[in-house]
Amino acid sequence: MPAPRSSSVQQGTDQLAPAGPPATAARHPAGTSGEPAPPAPAKQRDAFFDNAKYLAIVLVAIGHAWEPYYHGSRSAAALYLFVYAFHMPAFTVISGYFSRSFDMRRDRLQRLVTGVAVPFVVFQTTFALFRYWAGDIDSFTVSLLDPWFLTWFLAALFIWRLTAPLWRIVRWPVPLALAIAVAASASPDIGTELDLQRVLQFLPFFVLGMCLKAEHFSLVRRWPVRIAAVPVLAAALVFAYWAVPRMNDAWFYHTDSAEKLGAPWWIGALMQPAMFGCSLVLTACFLAWVPGRRMWCTALGAGTLYGYLLHGFLAKGSRWWGWYDAGWVHTPWGAAVVTFIGGAVVTLLCTPPVQRVFRFAMEPKMRWAFRAAEPRTGAAAATGKQSSTPP
Repeated sequence: MPAPRSSSVQQGTDQLAPAGPPATAARHPAGTSGEPAPPAPAKQRDAFFDNAKYLAIVLVAIGHAWEPYYHGSRSAAALYLFVYAFHMPAFTVISGYFSRSFDMRRDRLQRLVTGVAVPFVVFQTTFALFRYWAGDIDSFTVSLLDPWFLTWFLAALFIWRLTAPLWRIVRWPVPLALAIAVAASASPDIGTELDLQRVLQFLPFFVLGMCLKAEHFSLVRRWPVRIAAVPVLAAALVFAYWAVPRMNDAWFYHTDSAEKLGAPWWIGALMQPAMFGCSLVLTACFLAWVPGRRMWCTALGAGTLYGYLLHGFLAKGSRWWGWYDAGWVHTPWGAAVVTFIGGAVVTLLCTPPVQRVFRFAMEPKMRWAFRAAEPRTGAAAATGKQSSTPP
């Protein structure tokens, strides 16, 4: 099976796992006639990562669809915990992988603003309007310091990517990030601003993604690993069934300190590394079975941001409007129908037509908001040219 290509070839519009610097065609020397050679074809997106992002966003939507079943069915609760153990860690690892080359270069900062910060502001405001219209809140208020529901990931991604240059220079980035997550879990005084508790507790997954290379993803996709992943996933599902009445599911959300979950701080210090390891194993098992070839769903991997944010309106509206009150919904076949609908809806929301409609909010160009790049002076250009010449 071919190895995944590096981040420089993963081009696209989604910012849940943002691509690295734009791929550029290689320069070809002029022919003997003096005419320039034709430009090389543009590099293609890696189907493996698009498939992984699509499948992960489907699991996110299905997990939200299963939430109302949590307290009424132990089997549904086990499936819910099983999915929550790795779907967002997988997304975060992939996001970190495509943030390896992020620096403070002008175009990358501009894309961070237009592709992450602007959607955060737009959907914080839109979700507040939706909540007010649906009667979930008494008055319309917008707080950019208090992410609601799905927008926490955009706030986290903005912070993580700004810290990316730091993680490239420290000696032990993953242990340091894990130590920060442990400290956060032991710190009940961390406020709710920017959902900082969750930002810090998910940080090790992002940093790990930054440290991964293409060969690591190739390794987990070998057939021996795929075969081993099957019993591991089955054992995890059995463990989730056992853990439902014995474990607080809030540990999987990473939103609170150990003390706020009713446990002493040292329990949090133990749970963070344990859950980090558990989530990584399940993420590896998930990635092991992600197809590496182009499929019907591959193109949808570029629209995961759209599916992620837009499905939130239906996920919350279905609770507020009593869609789960019907008796058939709580039968086994009803749960299967709800699962199918959840996957189908988020699939539809990732399609190119939906992307075209909502691109103004998700990926605005906003050229008017940024200064034009200042042209370099002759001396600066000469210096840059000289420095780029190999010795």
